[in-house]
Amino acid sequence: MIVDSHQHFWRYDARELDWIDDDLAAIRRDFLPADLARELAQAGVDAVVSVQARQTLAETRWLLELAGSNDFVAGVVGWVPLASPKVAETLAPLAGNPRLCGVRHVLQGEADPDFAARRDFNEGIAALRGLGLAYDILIYERQLPVATALVDRHPDQVFVVDHVAKPRIRDGVVSPWRERMRELGRRPNVFCKLSGMVTEADPRAWTRASLEPYAEAALEAFSPSRVMFGSDWPVCLAACGYSQWLATVLELCRGLSAAERESVLGGTARRAYGLDARGKASGRTGGKR
Repeated sequence: MIVDSHQHFWRYDARELDWIDDDLAAIRRDFLPADLARELAQAGVDAVVSVQARQTLAETRWLLELAGSNDFVAGVVGWVPLASPKVAETLAPLAGNPRLCGVRHVLQGEADPDFAARRDFNEGIAALRGLGLAYDILIYERQLPVATALVDRHPDQVFVVDHVAKPRIRDGVVSPWRERMRELGRRPNVFCKLSGMVTEADPRAWTRASLEPYAEAALEAFSPSRVMFGSDWPVCLAACGYSQWLATVLELCRGLSAAERESVLGGTARRAYGLDARGKASGRTGGKR
């Protein structure tokens, strides 16, 4: 089965989604489950993981409601205030919902370069492991050393790097991103998403060839057993259609074995997020996943 490990839903609000700039004008509208269901049917994708787009508890609860009423939403990566002294109290009722499979805080948006080293934030990360929740790392490539240091403080926590850590694809710059990804990939508790690449490239002029060095480096750094397909829908629509991106990923993985492609297309996401064989979020035991 094919699992899309990264997509978003929203009711568009220019104030809350102020990161949607003029380059992304095509996605300044609502995107809801009915819209995605059509894309999945056309592409032959079985299940998705819905990822937060706003840093609010209200959105996390809304995404869990959508997951509960749409079977193809296998899991939710929501937002919680990880740096809050009440994070455990906040997490408890949310973690009771089996569709919650991870948490994300937008590190790329933090003005404080030392935010990921803060004690309160790390105490919040530590609270995730006991609940069997992954943590999604959203960063720019320059923050890779910060991300590696964060991972090293939590060797038993599952981490997932979003959008191959946003390399400078538009400029064709591979180093030092490649070497830093290789270093991060040495940590066996870290996974990586092949997602968000077309919008890091030139959305109007990208080619598969322009993406290949970055896909190859990610697959080398993490191996196919820790790399997963993600659409980044609807953000990807600023550069390509849903089915087009899936076809591009298949081409980027053409040198892999059948078992390795199966892992990238679904197996890795199921393992990283604790989804069962049907693509549903499974009951969590609190152990390492």
